[in-house]
Amino acid sequence: MTAPDVDIDHEAGVSIRCQDNASVTVTLRGRSSSDADSVRYSVELRAPGLAARVDEVVAWAGDNGLAAFLEELAADYRGWKGDRSWHTDDRDLTVSAVFRSGGYVGLTWTLRPWPRAAGGWGASVTTWLEAGEQMTSLAADVRAFLAEEHQ
Repeated sequence: MTAPDVDIDHEAGVSIRCQDNASVTVTLRGRSSSDADSVRYSVELRAPGLAARVDEVVAWAGDNGLAAFLEELAADYRGWKGDRSWHTDDRDLTVSAVFRSGGYVGLTWTLRPWPRAAGGWGASVTTWLEAGEQMTSLAADVRAFLAEEHQ
């Protein structure tokens, strides 16, 4: 389920909590923009025994980004076969989606900063959400966050 999230610095963001295990979360926060062409934000993954964060994921203006990917998944609430995926241009954030019976979408969020660097690292968590309302809400929250309409 998505919910507005405010940390101790009162920084607005979007938090995605797994329906199957509430201790598994993904948080997008710290949106900033240094120019009209891009938006930067951080992504944090949390699960039992795991905390991973990438501080500067870049979204480009006009691209078919994360919000559009989530909107497409929400529109297909009756399901699909196989995996669907999206990634940032530099592949430091990848989101893959599967549909399971009962109307649930599994979103696997993978952070892999510096993917070409020796000694790089990667971390993934999977959040399960309802295909209908929860996915629609998530897509809207992410779109608002990236457009800086999120308050």
